[in-house]
Amino acid sequence: MYSLYIWGMSKLRRLSISLDEKLVEAFDRQIAAQNYPTRSKAIGDLIRESLTRSEWVKGRRVAGAILMVYDHHRHNLLHHLTAAQHKYHHLVIATQHFHLDHDNCLEIVAVQGKPGEIDRLYQSLRSVKGLKYCSLAAATTGSQLA
Repeated sequence: MYSLYIWGMSKLRRLSISLDEKLVEAFDRQIAAQNYPTRSKAIGDLIRESLTRSEWVKGRRVAGAILMVYDHHRHNLLHHLTAAQHKYHHLVIATQHFHLDHDNCLEIVAVQGKPGEIDRLYQSLRSVKGLKYCSLAAATTGSQLA
């Protein structure tokens, strides 16, 4: 059973769920440590995270970011990173480059497309010799979420 509330332009539904007391206590401690203002906000974020994972599994158009840390002095490293990005240019929305110190750089590659293609770009980038760190942050285009 749920109640419907309308605040502004969005519709909010009140849900009632039953959970084990210890689970709720552990959840409350976790969301307090993460500074969530309410359980509703925390649960909404968990639901959105689950729906986003589902978009990736189902092969829907998704978004994400590939983060890389590398020594820019490394011979041919930049050439290989740029070549990989150009091979998958249709996925790359933007790149941003940061100088962390005299030697090390952080590069963020924003991507959008099919999950399998994004993964191939990610694998291509992370296999470049000399890369110190590479990770893929899976996100959503937002079109499937409220």
